[in-house]
Amino acid sequence: METRGVGAFTVSPTAGRGGDLRWRVLAAVLTAAVLTVTAGCSHKSNPSWQGGTGGGGVAVSPSPKPKPASVAVVQPAPNAKDVEPTTDIKYKSDDPEKTSVVVKDSSGDEVHGWLNRGKKTWRAAKAFDWGATYTITVNGTATEEKVGTITTSFTVMAKPAKLVRVSSFLGDGATVGVGMPLIVKFSRSIPQNSRATVERRMIVTSTPAQVGTWHWMSSTEVHYRPKSFWKAGSKVTYTIKLQGVPIGDGWYGRYDLSVSIRIGRAFVMTVSNQTKSMTVTENGKAINTIPVSLGKDSTPSSSGTMVVIEKKLHTVFDTLEELGPEEGYRTDIDYAQRITWSGQFIHAAPWSEGVQGKVNVSHGCVNVSEAMGKWLFDRTMMGDPITVSGTGSPLKWGNGWTDWNVSYDQYKKGSAL
Repeated sequence: METRGVGAFTVSPTAGRGGDLRWRVLAAVLTAAVLTVTAGCSHKSNPSWQGGTGGGGVAVSPSPKPKPASVAVVQPAPNAKDVEPTTDIKYKSDDPEKTSVVVKDSSGDEVHGWLNRGKKTWRAAKAFDWGATYTITVNGTATEEKVGTITTSFTVMAKPAKLVRVSSFLGDGATVGVGMPLIVKFSRSIPQNSRATVERRMIVTSTPAQVGTWHWMSSTEVHYRPKSFWKAGSKVTYTIKLQGVPIGDGWYGRYDLSVSIRIGRAFVMTVSNQTKSMTVTENGKAINTIPVSLGKDSTPSSSGTMVVIEKKLHTVFDTLEELGPEEGYRTDIDYAQRITWSGQFIHAAPWSEGVQGKVNVSHGCVNVSEAMGKWLFDRTMMGDPITVSGTGSPLKWGNGWTDWNVSYDQYKKGSAL
């Protein structure tokens, strides 16, 4: 029998015409099958997961890199924790003049603050809340190469246990004399290296504007005075933004404080030991001259500029325990106005009316008649200044509100700034 090979297959044709035809059809089918198998085994596939386009796969391009931003938040760091409440927002920008900063609290409300484009800094109007989370959005200039906006967040430190309170001697709405210093006290000593930080947040504004400075009287008390007496009728506001301010040794300010006061008329008393008289001016015009008796040689009155600290319509001066029965005394006093902590007053002294204007007989006080004591008492207010001269006994610093007893240049040296 004759055989014919087709590839790896052997076919035996059947005799006759019909058989020959069937053989040719079968041979064609087998040949096509062999060619298809061969082609399938020899063709190299280029699968889509290799980035190719052959073999019927779908081409996938790599994701484009994100564009950098034209702005960046430098402080606080993104998602920072335990951020101090008074931290400034600092940023970078390719175009600072066209950059804006928006800070929002956890409720989505915008936080009020001020932007300093020159320093690329944003400062909140008041301290951030303890333990709260905030978002910062810095909007810059978008370009083809850079996006223009970036948003980050931060969380403020939890409320600490060590907090310092601040208080004002004067109450909101008080009216005082032209010599009244502003007096602020702290519940804890402020370290020397923290006073500048605190003082920068102690802001005084006045209408009309007047130059002035703070002066640290001690580690817990600071005063403020203008260069010269307050202008009559001024409105003065002082704000102590201490909440969240670090004060050293793990202590922070507890809260902010703001006080607004008014300055009354300019009522000024000037006493001369040489003439034994007091000249009283109001708004620059002399309105009275009053005979006085000052301290005798053994108990001289202090020479210097003092301020009315307190007023007592009726009181008792009692020095028996302090000075003993020989030198001490107990006396009823009318119209008393304290001007030193050591016990010097302006007051009525009817027992010395015969020598007032002539001889000094007091224990250091400024004696006036009963009538003039009432006249003064009815017109003075806390903060009215009185200057005594010629007694030979200089006023000691701190013996009363002695802020005006030194030059302004000397006073400025008491500022931490």
